[in-house]
Amino acid sequence: MAEELVKIEGDKSTIYEGLFPQIQALIGDETDSIANLANVAAVLKEAFGFFWVGFYLVKQDELVLGPFQGPVACTRIQKGKGVSGVSWEKAEAIIVDDVDKFPGHIACSSFSKSEIVVPLVRNGEVIGVLDVDSDEIATFDAIDAKHLNQLCSWLVTVI
Repeated sequence: MAEELVKIEGDKSTIYEGLFPQIQALIGDETDSIANLANVAAVLKEAFGFFWVGFYLVKQDELVLGPFQGPVACTRIQKGKGVSGVSWEKAEAIIVDDVDKFPGHIACSSFSKSEIVVPLVRNGEVIGVLDVDSDEIATFDAIDAKHLNQLCSWLVTVI
């Protein structure tokens, strides 16, 4: 297991591409899903300086807060509610340029301005979501969606 993150310079794609092998090395043979999710959240927050990065895990009929980096967060989210709940319901990534314009947005922090949520899908079933918030408008785009989808698709095979 490699517990050191090498800072990568360049555009977003270059950073994501450089992070992926580091995340794989960091997780290594670790089998504890909470530890692995915590480290992934830390890597993304450290590498990009996002406002909030974390996971919500499906437990019965709601998303429950999992490992995260950033200020305190909402603990439980219903399916179809807020960006995370909609991503869970639709089983697809959602990018929101301005969270104040998203119908039903759940404001866990008034400092959050834009957001991307990517579902963790295993065997056709959403088991959780990766939620990333920025304190700036329109931070996320198709590049983030592509790389975070790839990361989440891999992550569900090791958690």
